[in-house]
Amino acid sequence: MRLALAQMNSVVGDIDGNRARILERLEEARAAGADLVLFPELVVTGYPPEDLLLRPGFVRAAARSVEAIAAQATDGLVALVGAPLFDRDLRNACAVLASGRVQAVQTKRFLPNYGVFDEQRYFAPGTGELVLLDCGGVLVGPTVCEDVWQPGPPATDLALAGAQLLTNISASPFHLGKDREREQMLVTRARDNACYLAFCNAVGGQDELLFDGHSVVLDDEGRVLARAPGFEEALLVADVDPGEVIGRRLTDPRRRALAAQRGEPHVRQVDLGARRPAGDGGRPAPAIAEPHPELEQMRRALALAVRDYVDKNGFREAVVGVSGGIDSAVTAALCLDALGAERVHCVSMPSRYSSEATRTDARRLAGNLGADFLELPIDSLVDAFAEALAPVFRGREADETEENVQARIRGVVLMALSNKFGWLVVTTGNKSELSVGYATLYGDMAGGFAPLKDVYKTDVFRLARHLNERAERELIPASVIERAPTAELRAGQLDEDSLPPYPKLDVVLRAYVEDDRSRDELLSDGFDREVVERALGLVDRAEYKRRQAPPGVKLHPKAFGRDRRTPITNRWRG
Repeated sequence: MRLALAQMNSVVGDIDGNRARILERLEEARAAGADLVLFPELVVTGYPPEDLLLRPGFVRAAARSVEAIAAQATDGLVALVGAPLFDRDLRNACAVLASGRVQAVQTKRFLPNYGVFDEQRYFAPGTGELVLLDCGGVLVGPTVCEDVWQPGPPATDLALAGAQLLTNISASPFHLGKDREREQMLVTRARDNACYLAFCNAVGGQDELLFDGHSVVLDDEGRVLARAPGFEEALLVADVDPGEVIGRRLTDPRRRALAAQRGEPHVRQVDLGARRPAGDGGRPAPAIAEPHPELEQMRRALALAVRDYVDKNGFREAVVGVSGGIDSAVTAALCLDALGAERVHCVSMPSRYSSEATRTDARRLAGNLGADFLELPIDSLVDAFAEALAPVFRGREADETEENVQARIRGVVLMALSNKFGWLVVTTGNKSELSVGYATLYGDMAGGFAPLKDVYKTDVFRLARHLNERAERELIPASVIERAPTAELRAGQLDEDSLPPYPKLDVVLRAYVEDDRSRDELLSDGFDREVVERALGLVDRAEYKRRQAPPGVKLHPKAFGRDRRTPITNRWRG
C-alpha cells in the first residue's frame, strides 16, 4: 500500500481556500501513485476554529466542502479528511472519502479539555460502533488526534478487530521537544497494538498556537519508515506492507489475552474496493527528516509563527522598534527570517538617554539585515508631554511616570506608522519581562504580535548567538549581545536595578510559572530567598498587564494566555 500524508497549513475559516489546497494535495498524491491519503484534523476548517463552530452556517459550509472534495478528487484513491460534522450533535470527525462520496465517518472519542484545548465546549464525544476500512485487502483503523494518545480504546479495539494499519489525523500543537515526546508515544502505540501506524499532523501558525508537522509512518515494532520535516508543508509518501503484522501477531499471546478480557469490539467494516495496480515507478526512497536541536527548533518555530500571523491576517510588511538592545535585535532578525528584508522596517527612536553606542548598533543591525531603517528622535515629543503635564505634576519628583511616557511615545510612533502604511507592529518583549511586568502598557507592549512572548531572556541571548552562527556572520552585532540589558529610560539605567539578574530570575520563573511550584517549595528547593520573594510578588501583580499583551507564539508546555489563566483580582499568595 502506498500512503501519502498531506502535512498541510490550513487557514481557520477559509473553507474555500482550504478545499482548494486539499484538492491540490490530492492531485499530487494521485500523481505519486498513492492508495490512501491522510490530511490533518479539522483540515477543512483549520484548527482550532473555536466559536466559529457555534455558527450553524459555518458548520453547514464545512459539510458542503467535504462533499465537494469527495465528488471532485477521490476517484481511485481513499482520503481521510478532518472536519466538523453534525450528526444529532457536532462531532470532530475523520471523513472517509472514496469513489466520489463520503463512505464512512469516524468520530473523535476523547475530547481534550486541558492546556490550550477546549474541545468539550464545542463537540460531543464519538460513541457507538467504530469503523474499520478494507482498502484492497489491508484493514485500516482510522483515529483522530487524542484517540491515539489514550493507551486503550479506540486504537486497541480497532487492532483487535483486525486493523493492520492505524491512522491518526491530528492537530497537535508544538512546544520545544514535542516532536520527540509525541513520536515516542506513537512508537509505544504501534508496538502495543502490533500495528503499523501513520500519523499526519497539521503545520503552521494560528494566533498563539503553532503546529509543527513532523508527520511519521511507523511499522508494528515502532521503527520509523518515513518522517516529514518540521515547520513546513510536505507530502510524505511511503510504501508499507501492513500484512507483515499478521505473522508477528501469531506469535504474540498478548492479543488473545486482551481479546478474551475485552470481548468482541463493536466495529463496522467498510469495503472501499480494490487498490489501483502498482505503477512502474518502483518503491519511493523513504524520506526520514532528522529532528532539529532545540535552538534551531526555536528559530524555525518563531519564524513560521511570524510569517503565518503576518500573511494570514493580511499584512504585507512588519515594523520593529529597534533600540540597540538584544530583544529588538533578535525580533528584527526573526522577522527577516520569516518575511525577507524587503518586508521589514527597523525604526530607531532615540531620546536624550539613548547612548551613541545603542544608536549606532540599531543602525548597524538594520544594515546587517539589509532592512529599511528610520531614525525618528523623540526628544521634542517628550518635551511637549513634559510641558503639557507640568502644571499637574508641579512639586513632584520625576519617577517611573516620566520613563513610561517615553515608552508610550515610542508606541504611538510605531502605531502611527502602522496606520499610515499598513505595517504590523511586532513587539519585542520577552517572557522574563512579561512575567514580572517589566514592560510598559501602551508603550513597548503596543503592537500586533509578540514573537518573544514565550522566550526567556537567557534564551534570547542563546538565540542571538545561534542566529549569528547559522548565518556565519554577525547578523546581530556582538556589542548588542555583550551589553548589559538596559531600557535607557533614565541616565545610567540597567535592568538589574529593578530585577534580579536574569540567570537567577529565569530559573525561578520557570519553576513558578510553568511548574506551579509554591513559594515554600521554591525556598525548600534551595532558590535564593530574595530572588523568590521579589519574583513572585512581581509575577502576581503583573497579571493585568499580561491580559492586555498582544498574542505571541507558544514555545513551552505552559505559556501565558491559553495555558495559564490566573485571575487578575486575586489575593492568593502561595
